[in-house]
Amino acid sequence: MAAHTALVIVGAGLAGAKAAQTLREEGFSGPVVLLGEESEHPYERPPLSKGYLLGKDERDTVYVHPPQWYADHDVDLRLGTAVAAIDPAAHEVALADGSRLSYAKLLLTTGSSPRRLPVPGADLDGVLYLRRLDDSDRIKETFASASRIAVIGAGWIGLETAAAARAAGVDVTVLERGELPLLRVLGREAAQIFGDLHTDHGVDLRCGVQVAEITGDGGRADGVLLTDGTRIEADAVVVGIGITPNTGLAEAAGLQIDNGVRVDAHLRSSHPDIYAAGDVANAAHPLLGTHIRVEHWANALNQPQTAAKAMLGQDVSYDRVPYFFTDQYDLGMEYTGYVEPGGYDQVVFRGRSDTREFIAFWLSEDRVLAGMNVNVWDVTDPIRALVTSGRAVDTTKLADTKVPLADLLSQVDRAS
Repeated sequence: MAAHTALVIVGAGLAGAKAAQTLREEGFSGPVVLLGEESEHPYERPPLSKGYLLGKDERDTVYVHPPQWYADHDVDLRLGTAVAAIDPAAHEVALADGSRLSYAKLLLTTGSSPRRLPVPGADLDGVLYLRRLDDSDRIKETFASASRIAVIGAGWIGLETAAAARAAGVDVTVLERGELPLLRVLGREAAQIFGDLHTDHGVDLRCGVQVAEITGDGGRADGVLLTDGTRIEADAVVVGIGITPNTGLAEAAGLQIDNGVRVDAHLRSSHPDIYAAGDVANAAHPLLGTHIRVEHWANALNQPQTAAKAMLGQDVSYDRVPYFFTDQYDLGMEYTGYVEPGGYDQVVFRGRSDTREFIAFWLSEDRVLAGMNVNVWDVTDPIRALVTSGRAVDTTKLADTKVPLADLLSQVDRAS
């Protein structure tokens, strides 16, 4: 391989695979190298806590591309390959086996890792985290043998895992430090909806509690001890207390780090030939006017396309507003937009939240910052348009299900 001609991607998940795909679609004919620590071909993560964990999706449906795609498109996919260091001055990547790989441009799609629970007993067998495909396999196997599990953390992963466990007939206790599930993400107005959803499906939801210890017998977890002395018996414990970006390589290479690899709107890092995308990237957002790091599927799907085009010299910026979704029991939800915790002054419901068929809008000074549609479909585009317009709306009409969202968009267009 000729020196300094390759475009190298470190991290072979959804983001890395989509970046490689875009490079080829945009006509780049030089060497493309995709490096991944795992032995699995690049796969998508949402099924791991949704359809695949529930047993509804087959294993081969989680992969980004069929295995043969990489060879067919002349992408040098190297699985089971750990990167030890990046040398920006030499434009080289040092691999764990001692070899070195030259690059012209480098893209970091190193993703993130689950936060570990810092209490005694957290290293016992039966304490499970959900991030990789084999994690999902282990949890699914646990559901088949366990009669009761404890889930620590009532974020998206914790709640989706709890829903899958209940679908498998397992008794579930969810332990959450906050007052409500998803309180920081959704605010009090919408968080209660998800709390009620799980209690209605038989989950023992305990909020405002703290874990002191994972108890065990014979080296295997058998329960959770809370700081108030309460003990919850469990055949296994699933921990979902958030993730942290994998910035070790970037930090050691001297790149600017700020809650991830800090990049501009073109996804270029503090070194002009190194880019970052996906979970690891804290990117300047042209529309929102701030840096944000997004940990959701749509970001890993779309952001690498911008990074790949920028690496090819195209003048592109990533300005899509965040989007994520969840499926729990009979509730399907899509969320479009971005709201910092406490960064809104009202929530407007369009429809009745008690029926779990509604749209919730987060607003500041009558401007829609985000919208969440619950069991209401085909409204993502108009919600996105309301968010990106940046214009005030009539909140009375926003709440009125008889007023089409298109009429509100027309109002915004006229105002602009």
